[in-house]
Amino acid sequence: MAIVLDGSGFTIEKLVKIARYNEKVELHPDAIGRMKKCRDMLEKKIQAGEIMYGVNTGIGEFSEVVLSDEQIEDFQKYLIYNHAAGIGDPAPVEYVRGAMAGRINVLAHGNSGNRPVIAQTLVDMLNKGVTPYVCQKGSVGASGDLAPMSQIALVLLGEGEAYYKGELLKGKEAMDRAGIPVPGLKARDGLSAINGSNFLTAMSAIFLYDANRWLKQAEIAAAMSLEALKANMKPYTPLLHQVRGFKGAVRSAKAIQKCIAGGDLVEGKLKCKVQDAYSMRSTPQVIGSAHDALAYARSQVEIELNGVGDNPIFFPDRNLQLSGANFQGSPVSLPMDMMGAAVTMVSVMSERRMNRLNHPALSVGLPAFLTKGGGMFSGLMLSQYTADMQIVEQRILSMPASIQSIPAAADQEDFVSMGMNTAIKNFQILDNAYGVLGIEFMAAAQALDFREYQFGKGVDRAKQIIRKYVDFLDIDRPLYSDHTKMKELVKSCEILEEVEELVGSLEE
Repeated sequence: MAIVLDGSGFTIEKLVKIARYNEKVELHPDAIGRMKKCRDMLEKKIQAGEIMYGVNTGIGEFSEVVLSDEQIEDFQKYLIYNHAAGIGDPAPVEYVRGAMAGRINVLAHGNSGNRPVIAQTLVDMLNKGVTPYVCQKGSVGASGDLAPMSQIALVLLGEGEAYYKGELLKGKEAMDRAGIPVPGLKARDGLSAINGSNFLTAMSAIFLYDANRWLKQAEIAAAMSLEALKANMKPYTPLLHQVRGFKGAVRSAKAIQKCIAGGDLVEGKLKCKVQDAYSMRSTPQVIGSAHDALAYARSQVEIELNGVGDNPIFFPDRNLQLSGANFQGSPVSLPMDMMGAAVTMVSVMSERRMNRLNHPALSVGLPAFLTKGGGMFSGLMLSQYTADMQIVEQRILSMPASIQSIPAAADQEDFVSMGMNTAIKNFQILDNAYGVLGIEFMAAAQALDFREYQFGKGVDRAKQIIRKYVDFLDIDRPLYSDHTKMKELVKSCEILEEVEELVGSLEE
């Protein structure tokens, strides 16, 4: 069933269905009516000669320059030309599709002044698989994501480039092959297509979807390591976390309890310490704080997905237009900076548990570096090096971008969010996180193979999935292939899906 966009109720999950899984899209009839009503008001104001920013004036430092009637339409074209100023490699198709869906939902409010055909053309492009070629870098995350959104808008002019059925074509040819008429850009249409933080918001939505699934796998990996290390599981009693009150910690403790249920450790059949080290004992508090950060970031991203991030904004019921800065990306970039740090933090704890699995003084009887032939063989010694390198990169990338403003446009735009930098680096952080967690999974599976007691049902299922891809390390072999397989396995979420099928959702 198609996802109906009407300016409200647009969730991260709906965006991912459109962006990644090519779900069909429809505009709600009421949205079309609102756009028509707003457009009628705009055209009356143009005919009356009312001065409106970005409609009959220049933009940025040129906002005081009033355009003639003859210039108004051509201005939209040159606006898009000038702002299509990105650089470098193309953004993934799912980022572009997500940004298009987000922009449609903004236009559906009927406050942007665009012709309805602009929104409908974007819908048709999504449904028929025409995806503009967009350079990922170029936006400063204020005045909207102007550079990437302008490359989308070029295709609305029948220009630029676009993918269609796996082939990169000239924009007009892609539209012709898909049977989509090129609408062109009349007064206000160009700015209404680009003037919001839709690209960084779409990227953030996709990141949050993937990060949530990664965090659940971090809980599964933790459960495996805890069982291998014969951890004291009393710190994972949900009651302990309920009395403090953080929802994320309660959720995390319950998730790990689900994974270890049915095993000898949780049933008290194994001897354990009175109190473990923090990397074993405080996992619910740490992963839980990441869950809480994600919940806040989700709320901000979904507000942005359902809000109006334009300038100016039109209020047809009041015959009013207001110029402001609703395009400013800071409400999204600030919590998303926190999310990058949260993923790094959880990765650091993952590596610390992996260290304990390797360390003969800390591993409760496991062989040094998880090898039977220490001296001749080095086991997983170098796996820790690989995890550590990735964590250092994560730490470097965890510096907030939201405080890095550089003034632009002759100081008219003297504070910008740099939210696109946040969005880009977050995916780099997450890419490393897949690798770090994959190494903990591999080490935990190796450790469990040395143990001879009953494991929790979720832990046992996770270990079975890992063994489909990576064999027990009996004698040393080159590990780069195993590391890469484990990274891809974490990214695929196969472990998560198999464990949740057995023990139930780890979010409940």
